[in-house]
Amino acid sequence: MPRPLHRGVSGIRVSGNSNDFWDAEVKDNTEKEDLDRNHSSSQSFLSLRSPFRFFFQDNSPPKYGVTENGFTADPFGGGTPRSRHRLTMLFLKLSLVVIVILALTGSFWWTISISTSSRGHIFRGYRRLQEQLVSDLWDIGELSLGPSRLKEIEFCSEEFENYIPCFNVSENVALGYSDGNEYDRLCGHGSRKSCLVLPPVNYKIPLRWPTGKEVIWVANVKITGQEVFSSGSLTKRMMMLEEDQISFRSASLMFDGVEDYSHQIAEMIGLRNESNFIQAGVRTILDIGCGYGSFGAHLFSKQLLTMCIANYESSGSQVQLTLERGLPAMIGSFNSKQLPYPSLSFDMLHCARCGVDWDKKADRVLKPGGYFVWTSPLTNVHTFLRDKEKQKRWNFVLDFAENLCWELISQQDETVVWKKTNKKSCYSSRAVGCPDRVIVMYVSRKPGSFPPICSKGQDVESPYYRPLQNCIGGTNSRQWVPIEERATWPFRSNLNRNELELYGLHSEELVVDTANYKTAVRNYWSLLSPLIFSDHPKRPGDEDPSPPYNMFRNVLDMNARYGGFNAALLEAGKSVWVMNVVPTTGPNYLPLVLDRGYIGVFHNWCEAFPTYPRTYDMVHADGLLSLETSQYRRCTMLDLLMEIDRLLRPEGWVIIHDKAPLIESARALTVQLKWDARVVEIESNSDERLLICQKPFFKRQATS
Repeated sequence: MPRPLHRGVSGIRVSGNSNDFWDAEVKDNTEKEDLDRNHSSSQSFLSLRSPFRFFFQDNSPPKYGVTENGFTADPFGGGTPRSRHRLTMLFLKLSLVVIVILALTGSFWWTISISTSSRGHIFRGYRRLQEQLVSDLWDIGELSLGPSRLKEIEFCSEEFENYIPCFNVSENVALGYSDGNEYDRLCGHGSRKSCLVLPPVNYKIPLRWPTGKEVIWVANVKITGQEVFSSGSLTKRMMMLEEDQISFRSASLMFDGVEDYSHQIAEMIGLRNESNFIQAGVRTILDIGCGYGSFGAHLFSKQLLTMCIANYESSGSQVQLTLERGLPAMIGSFNSKQLPYPSLSFDMLHCARCGVDWDKKADRVLKPGGYFVWTSPLTNVHTFLRDKEKQKRWNFVLDFAENLCWELISQQDETVVWKKTNKKSCYSSRAVGCPDRVIVMYVSRKPGSFPPICSKGQDVESPYYRPLQNCIGGTNSRQWVPIEERATWPFRSNLNRNELELYGLHSEELVVDTANYKTAVRNYWSLLSPLIFSDHPKRPGDEDPSPPYNMFRNVLDMNARYGGFNAALLEAGKSVWVMNVVPTTGPNYLPLVLDRGYIGVFHNWCEAFPTYPRTYDMVHADGLLSLETSQYRRCTMLDLLMEIDRLLRPEGWVIIHDKAPLIESARALTVQLKWDARVVEIESNSDERLLICQKPFFKRQATS
């Protein structure tokens, strides 16, 4: 593992003229000319220092010049040139023969002395070093070509405006996937396009929060008027189409509104209203098939954090519209793979006419003592009394939930609320029976037919799109703590000593991490605020919020570690939500991040992130380049930056904090991405730099 970077930035100094944040073009040209002169003057030095020089033809002139007789002048004295040349060549030949003989002999005896198993490990290590050497030589060759090789990347065609690598339904169908599996995530070598995704023709910068929560631009999402009104989902119906905008409302034709619906759920749990969810231990909610996020939008005002998850949709996407509203969402399929969340991640799961068979998927990610809320016509008593088939299905659901050790605590109209057991002993006593249920209509299974408990090999704490397991997971997790025994929000964000010991951490480490990020956030805002103010002057008659104008709402932290950046943003009073991503290549602190009351996901950054283009206002990457380059890479730094460009909204910002050489390499690549970029020095650490970039708003020309 490489030495971890200092978390946060305690002091910064912008290199160059402080009155001009971006580099002047004249200065860049001067630097390039100096670089070319330095490169040419140091070629002979590199030819002596670098062992890789022998792989290339040397076209440089003789070092000591040519005499009048046509021989190379030798600085050493003694003898005629011809005799000295012959003696030198003879000596070199003999030395070379001796070295080769000794090397072959030593290699032979060393080879026969090792075991067969060791030989295999050494061969694999040699192959890996050989492949890394080839990769490094390729990088050196690319750099040696200079800026002339760094051509700007072309824009994608119009058909890729909503392009998401790894989600291609037509290709999956052609490969034989069906029964819902065609919507699964499949990341192959040909899943990426080497182009930059442009926004739609009439794209507009989203409205500021909180206005943007209720009104979005139609042109920013792919949806038709028919899709607005034809959906059967509860929260999908709570919207109106008004000219070039979509307006979300709290009332629908079927329900009295999200507020009343949320109030009903709270009463079913035994609470006065939804404002008391926090006191019941609920902070994070997974909304399965979330519609367009209206349930989560309402609960956000109650300090509840709702993650919307839904299948990939080429048009009328629930995830895309939810994100456009400034609410947490990501693409996820329940068909055949486990979601990239740790076991026991969420305090509540919500499924309102979600159209998902949740029976084998929901329990693993629900915390002990957590609630599962299901709204479906199947649960309506008057309906299944008249329909024998629905009655059979409803009995199966009741039976299955009881065998999961879920207690049915209330049923009203079409909504049912279960509470997951907080005792592991319930699973061993299922043959005897769990608590009595409210509903009498029940057809029992045969004894011993309940789902088994996952073995330790099956019960992976943080699976990354592993196949679904037909067993109860999470019972082996160190996170098995009932939600009633956890501190309530916001005290929950500061884990106590015993909770941190589960992850091998001391409380001082979390305190230092948070303090460093508090300083970093102040410094980031001091750099960005003047720029945003200059680009967005005060609106007439409008009282502007504190800088930076609430222009940041959706934030992606690509290397979240303990969630310190998220904590610092909230403590600074920023109106943001953060998608905390823990890379698969680094230490896994994602369970800790979720235990603090934040949301996050496990991800491999050599693959596309499961979301639509133009999702985030800010992307933050602290130490990610060091982490990725320390691994055996399947992707390049350019691949990573191109994925950031796809995720970033026009006029969005990127902040990368890393070691100076990596920052300089990334800065060179921003030219290809057409970003405005600036390297910022850190006064407290000369070995590290900040790279601050802004993605320009490139508009596609309308075709006549």
